[in-house]
Amino acid sequence: MGTVSDDTHRTTPSAAASVRPPAADRVPGPRGAHVAWLSVAPAEITRPASGEAPEAVSEPDVPWVTVVHNDPVNLMSYVTYVFQSYFGYPKEKARKLMMDVHHKGRAVVSSGTREEMERDVQAMHGYGLWATLQQDR
Repeated sequence: MGTVSDDTHRTTPSAAASVRPPAADRVPGPRGAHVAWLSVAPAEITRPASGEAPEAVSEPDVPWVTVVHNDPVNLMSYVTYVFQSYFGYPKEKARKLMMDVHHKGRAVVSSGTREEMERDVQAMHGYGLWATLQQDR
């Protein structure tokens, strides 16, 4: 009986690097997974001619605010408690914001990025308060 040498089934690293399937082909990878070959091409940059005006730069992100609205359901003491517990406001600031909600019908309770304000609005909804977010203009 003859034996088969493992050397007949191996490919040298330099030979493997020179053989590359087309980018669209999928080849089996380790453990039966498929690997797609990717190529990295440089991006093309188009520059305006010297006579053209440069593109307008968008203004920085305008801050967003969380607005709590008055409702006939929640007690004023509960609204004050929510402002203290969620936002960490001192009792006097929480009470002032609650009075704005009660007398003016709404109050801005926080400001920041849109994502932060979406989180605050959801939290206010979780406490049973009516809240919205809007851009601070």
